[in-house]
Amino acid sequence: MKVLLLLLLLCCLIAVGVMAGAHLNLHPLPSNITADRVLVEKAARRLTLFRKGASLKTYRVALGRAPVGSKEQEGDQRTPEGIYLIDFHKEDSDYHRALHVSYPEQRDINRATAAGVPPGSDIMVHGLPNGKGWIGAFHRRTDWTAGCIAVTDFEIEEIWRAVPDGTPIEIRP
Repeated sequence: MKVLLLLLLLCCLIAVGVMAGAHLNLHPLPSNITADRVLVEKAARRLTLFRKGASLKTYRVALGRAPVGSKEQEGDQRTPEGIYLIDFHKEDSDYHRALHVSYPEQRDINRATAAGVPPGSDIMVHGLPNGKGWIGAFHRRTDWTAGCIAVTDFEIEEIWRAVPDGTPIEIRP
């Protein structure tokens, strides 16, 4: 009986440790830092903030459910590729904070129009769905967005604070 209780206690401690690890920010970005560029590398599932060419911090991300290839049309579940801007901070998001990406640009609209399809819109860098922040880093186990770039809630808090409107965001394959 004692062995069973000890095993149960050990399992509980491991579970608490794993959950805590999924929500810890061991290297917070200083609050006075401002990024002047954002780079997303889709294949590496990585978002990096830069200032004057120097890397400030890197985050692991989840992408659209069909992550390979650039967004071609609305509903294709792809994250666009190219150079865009963070054009506004979206206060009323369905996710914990969101930074709107300027997709579609005119080149995207032209390409979609030539193909006879809508280009899509509402591409964002965002946190987890409202009320689901408890998922933490576990959200990155799969690509789950409709084409956006997702980070944890504490990560989007840092990115939200550090990335002003008008900041270029480059999304690479």
